[in-house]
Amino acid sequence: MNETVDLNQRQKIILNIVSQEGNMSRQAISLALKNIYPVSKATLARDLKILSSQRLIGSTGTGPSWRYQPVGHPLLHIIDLGLYFQQEPDDRLGVKTSFQSDIFKKLTGLFNADEKQGLGSVFRSFSQTKKNLDRTIMVRELERFLIELSWKSSKIEGNTYTLLETEALIKEQREASGRSRQETRMILNHKEAFKLILDNTGDFKIVKLNTLLELHNVLVGGLDIGGGIRKNAVGITGTRYRPLDNEWQIREMLGKLLETVNRANYPLEKALVVNSMIAYLQPFSGGNKRTARMFANAILMAYDYFPLSYRSVDENEYKQAMILFYETNNLYHLKRLFLEQYRFALATYFG
Repeated sequence: MNETVDLNQRQKIILNIVSQEGNMSRQAISLALKNIYPVSKATLARDLKILSSQRLIGSTGTGPSWRYQPVGHPLLHIIDLGLYFQQEPDDRLGVKTSFQSDIFKKLTGLFNADEKQGLGSVFRSFSQTKKNLDRTIMVRELERFLIELSWKSSKIEGNTYTLLETEALIKEQREASGRSRQETRMILNHKEAFKLILDNTGDFKIVKLNTLLELHNVLVGGLDIGGGIRKNAVGITGTRYRPLDNEWQIREMLGKLLETVNRANYPLEKALVVNSMIAYLQPFSGGNKRTARMFANAILMAYDYFPLSYRSVDENEYKQAMILFYETNNLYHLKRLFLEQYRFALATYFG
């Protein structure tokens, strides 16, 4: 759901500017709009009033010192995703082109009390759900989940296997014609990674570097991707953001990430942080996003939550949400997609 759907184009632009830039005067907003969508003072005042009345932005001060601010958690300000990506990578304003180490101070409180209550009301124990199923049905459902996870997680990475071809590969070891060895291996690696998680669920309750490295090694095995923490710089298509290029800095930040996750008390928050931050840090030379998804699933299952297959996610929207996080540290859409996929898993699997 896009919470800016009822706004006009100009109001969405204003909301994006305030959400990205922070504390701004009306004059500063007008200047930011000048080359994008020029407006009169009266129109801008009216738009700001509408955005304030809908509680999409806040305001403080009096007279000339009046300022407008985004509302809510600093990583969860509302930004219109489609509008953000109308700008080419080099034209986007306020892009953070390097890793922001202060983000660790903000990776708490990502779920408020109302959200936790609502999610608690739909919670289903993964282990109990499996136990209540006939064994034949449970095995079939696990296989179905694995197939759909392996297919979609690989598709997000550009794999061209279809869902039916993925099913044939996993169930019958039948490789699809016209697909590369790397594509086949990527699918099978997801299968092995999920088996590793199932066999060692308890090992992921407290996240450790060795379990992360082991899972990554399984996911990139046979794909000409080096294991371990990367030692060289990497670039990311479609963004000016550049991850850290120093191995020791990467190790330091990865250590902070693991500490942050282990301090968190709420399993869904733990999984969301892992899912976003491993991709943001890019500690490996390849396979970062699929490792993030699978490690997040390992945490969910360790705490008896349903894992996510991502079957119904739009891969382009997912990639855009990830790039938005890289460039602005805004988690709003990654969190939205994460929760959509969690609710989808509850409604679709092991019923």
